[in-house]
Amino acid sequence: MKIAIISPIAWRTPPRHYGPWEQFVSILAEGLVENDIDITLFATGDSLTKSNLRWICEHPYEENRDVDPKVSEYLHISEVMENAGEFDVIHNSFDFMPLTYSKLITKPMLTTIHGFSSPKILPIYKKYNHNTYYVSISHSDRSKELDYIRTVHHGINLEQFEFREQKEDYLLFFGRIHQDKGAYEAIQIARKLQMKLLIAGIIQNRDYFLERVEPYLSDSIRYIGSVGPDERSELLGKAKALLHPIHFEEPFGFSVVEAMACGTPVIAFNKGSMPEIITDGVNGYLVENVDEAVEKFLNIDKIRPVNCRSTIEGRFSSKRMVQDYIEVYKHILMS
Repeated sequence: MKIAIISPIAWRTPPRHYGPWEQFVSILAEGLVENDIDITLFATGDSLTKSNLRWICEHPYEENRDVDPKVSEYLHISEVMENAGEFDVIHNSFDFMPLTYSKLITKPMLTTIHGFSSPKILPIYKKYNHNTYYVSISHSDRSKELDYIRTVHHGINLEQFEFREQKEDYLLFFGRIHQDKGAYEAIQIARKLQMKLLIAGIIQNRDYFLERVEPYLSDSIRYIGSVGPDERSELLGKAKALLHPIHFEEPFGFSVVEAMACGTPVIAFNKGSMPEIITDGVNGYLVENVDEAVEKFLNIDKIRPVNCRSTIEGRFSSKRMVQDYIEVYKHILMS
């Protein structure tokens, strides 16, 4: 079985700090190689992988402003499609753009849909609904207008996340600084609880940061910037809780499962895929607003860190995810 995987090229695969789609591709590709699957990864030239790496763009366009993103993306995609005959399955992890080539190649294409940035992109998914295959990353993120071969929740490499029973006296917000992710609400929760809050993530919306985050920064509420893999486990593991007060129907949340892998409970707004990950009162709390988050945090010590870790071991490991995708590939090839 020879699989080509198309990774995005905004960031390196795996990402140096931010890049959830690239992170997913890296975990999957390396896991498939460990299962003796012949994988060719189409990503940036500086990507790190044990698979066969092929590239057109040497560096991520988010890290090289001399490169035009759209030109790079279409050169990248066309390189895969012009060589599609070499593979048994083309696995697209790069949104809707590769779908526009799917009727021009003879090999089956599987697309992992990481979410819908806008309803305006649905017409492309609908057009190619019957000649390609779709995987959703959560049940909540499925469109009623599309057909899916399976839901496969993301998994993480558990060995990269150290389990910590003992916590320090701080809360953590870990995600991009954008109104969707709710950094402002995390700040309000911490202020009401009179607790220290660390804010980690790239600034995706600078106006939001300047208006809703920066005015509240102090000795107790600190923005520490983007955190890479080397610091991530310690930061997540020592936190009393991860605050995840999202304002959108999040398809999945890597930071949520990563925190739990470290034994850290999560308090999240009850939206999107959160009920598929969080079992209320067992590994975190699902809440509707800031005040309820404050109220639930008063019971945070009732949640055992080992329950958080066992959730990930049982349901969100990379080994489980890789096996699920192997089954999907086999199903496609037998169709």
